[in-house]
This record gives sequence, C-alpha cells and structure tokens, in this order.
Amino acid sequence: MHRWMSMLNNIGLPQSFHLTYIVEILILTVIIYELLIWVKNTRAWTLLKGIVVVTAFALISYFFHLTTLTWLMSKTAGVLVTVVVIVFQPELRRALEQLGRKNIIFSIFGTSAVIAEEDRRSRDKINSEIVKAVFEMSKVKTGALIVMEKKVILNEYERTGIPIDALISSQLLMNIFEHNTPLHDGAVFIRNQRVVAATCYLPLSDNMELSKELGTRHRAGVGISEVSDSLTIIVSEETGAVSIAESGKLTRSVSPDDLKAKLAEITQSVDDGKRKKLRERIKNERKTDV
Repeated sequence: MHRWMSMLNNIGLPQSFHLTYIVEILILTVIIYELLIWVKNTRAWTLLKGIVVVTAFALISYFFHLTTLTWLMSKTAGVLVTVVVIVFQPELRRALEQLGRKNIIFSIFGTSAVIAEEDRRSRDKINSEIVKAVFEMSKVKTGALIVMEKKVILNEYERTGIPIDALISSQLLMNIFEHNTPLHDGAVFIRNQRVVAATCYLPLSDNMELSKELGTRHRAGVGISEVSDSLTIIVSEETGAVSIAESGKLTRSVSPDDLKAKLAEITQSVDDGKRKKLRERIKNERKTDV
C-alpha cells in the first residue's frame, strides 16, 4: 500500500479522496463537452485539426531532440495564441453570448429535455416557413408541388429530379418554384426537415372522381399520395388555391391555419414513430440480455 501511495505522490496525484474532486471532474467534463460542441459547429474545427498537427510536430521535435524546431515553436507559441484570439474573435464573442443566455444547471441535468424543446422549436419554425412560402406563392399564383415524406421513403421518385439537400426556408421554396427558373417544373421532396430534391416527376392518379378542371399538378399530387403515406401540398397556377392530397384524397382551398395544423400533425406522428421504435429496440435489447 505504501508503494502505491508513493507512486501517486511522485506523479502528483492526491493520496486521499474528497467530494470536491467529483465536483471538479463534473465541471471540467461540462466545460470540455461544451467547448467541443462549439468547436464542431464553427470554423474552429479546422483550426483544431491544425493545432493537432502543430502539436504533433512539436512532440516529434522534442523527443528526437530537434533543437532548432523546438526553439522556434517555443518562441512562436505565445504569438499563435494571440493570433487565434484575433482571428476567431466573432466566434468567441458568440460563444460567450450563448453561455450568458443558457441556464447552466438545467443544461447539465436536463439535456434530453433541452434537445427535445429545441427540436420542437425547429419543427415549428420549419412548418411556419413552409406555410409562409405556400401562401406567398398562392397570392401571385405561382404553381407549386411539395411532397412531405412520412414513413415511406420515396427514393425511386426522388431520383427523377435533382438532389438539393438544403435547409427549409420560405425564400428557398419560393425561388425553386419561381417561373422560368431551372427547378420550377416538377415536385419538391421534403424529408427530415430538409429539401432533398426538386423537379421530381410523380405518378398521375387514375381516380375518375377527381374534377375534370384539375390539371396535371393536382393529379400528380393525388397520385403520389395513393402509393405512399406522404402529404402533398399543391398550389394552383390558375387560381392560386392551396390544396392538400393525402391517402388518395384531395382537400381543396385550405387556409393557412389548416395547413399549419396538418404539418404539426405530421411532425407529431413522426415523433411518435421514433419513440415507438426506441421502445421496441430497448425491449429487444432486454430480451437479448435475458
């Protein structure tokens, strides 16, 4: 036992345990985690990789006694720190502002709740962006066809269009369907809160009950809803009316509130599906353990 205590003393580790050590470890863990998250989401990620390379060169120089390189790096280390602070001043300021807005205690003990709340806000914002784009296009009678995927992935129809993979915004959707633009013809596919493809071709419905006054855009919207569980939003180029196609049925002249409620219903069903899959996976893992 005395030998182990001597080893701990030689390497500078404490020989006795105190509750403050746990507190310090928790604080350092949170700080390092938040720092890595911040670095990952900014230009500092590239800087970090550069620092790792420089550090590797410094260690090689030290262990192989490359005195010139070791001296040069020791003299420039202080300057590099100053340069980093100046170059990444906007990111550092933004990080400090975010730190000031955060509830630290809640973020430590309620991480999952924070993530769920942020995800809900993100979905609500995206739904609002879609509704805004749809009814702005409705005002100026810009034809549009937007397919909202649910559980059934429609890769075979996406491949007929042009991949985009972009964040959803009202400006993006309106620009896509603007007249005489390369992407305006065809349908847009939305999956996991992202625009994944545009100018996609959809199957036309053979439903004889559809009104004869409806054109190809409406029949394509109904057609894709007949072969999948998707929700299709259609903006008429002739009248500007907004319609919804789901499960082979067409609902015409919907209001902004109706569309927003329907989109909220979709995101809720997707969340319920994710939670159900998670429960099933946990249940299967428990069976396997038994």
